Parts: sequence; C-alpha cells; structure tokens
Amino acid sequence: MIDYQPFLQHLNHYSAEFPAIADWLKQLPTQIDKGLDEKRYGDLSRWKQALAGMPNFTVNSVDLNQSAITVSTENTLDIQQCEALTTQLKGLHPWRKGPFSLFNVEIDTEWRSDWKWDRLKDHIEPLSGKKVLDIGCGSGYHCWRMLGAGAELVIGIDPTPLFIVQFFTLQKYIQNHHATVLPMGIEHVPDKLQFFDAVFSMGVLYHRRSPFDHLMEIRSALQPGGEMILETLIIEGKQGEVLVPEGRYARMGNVWFLPSPGTLTTWLKKVGFKDIHLVDVSTTSTEEQRSTEWMTFYSLAEFLDPDDSNKTIEGYPAPKRAIFTAKAP
Repeated sequence: MIDYQPFLQHLNHYSAEFPAIADWLKQLPTQIDKGLDEKRYGDLSRWKQALAGMPNFTVNSVDLNQSAITVSTENTLDIQQCEALTTQLKGLHPWRKGPFSLFNVEIDTEWRSDWKWDRLKDHIEPLSGKKVLDIGCGSGYHCWRMLGAGAELVIGIDPTPLFIVQFFTLQKYIQNHHATVLPMGIEHVPDKLQFFDAVFSMGVLYHRRSPFDHLMEIRSALQPGGEMILETLIIEGKQGEVLVPEGRYARMGNVWFLPSPGTLTTWLKKVGFKDIHLVDVSTTSTEEQRSTEWMTFYSLAEFLDPDDSNKTIEGYPAPKRAIFTAKAP
C-alpha cells in the first residue's frame, strides 16, 4: 500500500519553524495524486497489485548500513516462501538501484549503488540529525543509506511511478517514516524553500537541458550554508570545455551537457556556491552497471564500443563520473 500519511505527519513537525513547509504541505496531496495518476501511467495498476501481493513476514531486523539494504526475519523462509516473494518482487522489474536483501532474497540491481555511496560518504559532512533531499533517487536506495547515516528526515524525489512502488515495497517491511520518495521532479519542489541541510543530485545534471537552472534549484532548496553533493558525468578537458552530444550518448537520448571538472567548477561558482571540492573521479565499469536477472534489459556493456571500451557506441568518451561538494551561500 502506498500511504504517505505517516510521512506527511512527520513533515508537519517542521511547519512551525519553516512556513514554506506548511505551504508545501497544502500542495503535496495534489502533487502526489498527479504523480501517481493511473490514467497517465498505464502500468501503475499492475505494479500496485504486485505491491499489494507482497507476503506478510515478521521483521526481526533492518540494517541500513551495509552494501545491501537488509531486512531479516527470525525464521528462515522455506523454498516456497522464497519463490513466492521472488515472483512478487520480479513483478516490479526492472530494479535499477540497489542492492537489497529481503528475507534472504537478493535483489541484484543494475547499479551497484553502494559503490557510489562508498566513494562519497567520507567526503561529506555528517548526516546525523540532518534534513536531506535526494533528487532523482530512483527506488530510494541512497535514501535508506542516508537514514542509516543518521539523517532525521530524508525526502527522495523521482517522477517514475515504478520507483515509487519499489520504495514502498521496502517501506512495507522497514516501516521508518522519516524517509519517503515523492513522485515528482525538482521543478515541483517550491522555489526558495531553504529547508534542507544537504541536497544530493546524483546522475541528474546531464539530463537537464539547463544545468544552471538545476544548480539554482538545488541552491534554492538548501538552507544558507547547506551542503550540495553533486555527482554527474564529465569529460577530461580544460576549463571551459564541454561535450554536447549531437545525438545519443551511450544510447541515452536525453544527455545534454558533459562538462570538464574545471567547467563545472565555474558553473558552480557562477550560481553562487562556495567551498567547492572535487572529491572523486571514477570511470564507470561494467561491474558497477550491468544487466542482471533483476534488470534484464541492455546495460553499459551494450552502450560501449565493442572494440574499444574507452568509447561509447557513438564514439564519445566512455562514461566518467565526478563527485563535487559545495556550500550554499
């Protein structure tokens, strides 16, 4: 069941201190209904049926601080129970971000999202007691990791209804209403909210037609002095250099700008961010992003030149990702 009421009640605790939150709470029910409109998303009814059919197990422990978000029961499931749970979970294919372990059913997602978390976790300010926004969060894997790191409130946003249902599948068993995933994009978050202590934008910037607008949306959501954690595709090059793919990039049609690290630093300065640090650069490997039985479509191996893994299938530099941290003014 997709039930936002426990989370909205928790969010309401902030409305007295932050009037902008009180105003947003008035809009959220309508925004949620629009983002989960079954007339607009034809498969949503089927996904909700899969969620409704998830078996009821007594949860013995939840671990949000290891590679796979893990939910356990005291009594090991028998073969029939594991098969039934696996069937229901695969009704929510494809699983993109993870991994997860539900009662010893291992959801081996397309992305090893734990690798990204490991690359950034020691470079960011402690999340303990923080209010966090995760833009483009997918099924909410990193939201759970943020909660495990001590965040007091985590809001993930993603406009894809399947990911919302996947999040609530985990929530059915975890039952921690200090985190949620809302069915919307950053453009639906009120302007000048200035509420969050930390905003994560990972794997989003290159999908935006206007990277400056996206960076300003992040700044608008942050409290003064709040931290942005930005992860995005880059190219090697000098300050001022940027790749604008003529067509697709790694078979993706919605890739607009791939800047050099120096160029992106300039962008961040231009919109007012301070204390800018490049904390990691890594080349995406076919071990980190790949097809699995939980995501059976094409993945990175099919997006690269079969004769030269340093190039995409279109001949551009293969995906390289950078992580930046910066502070809002």
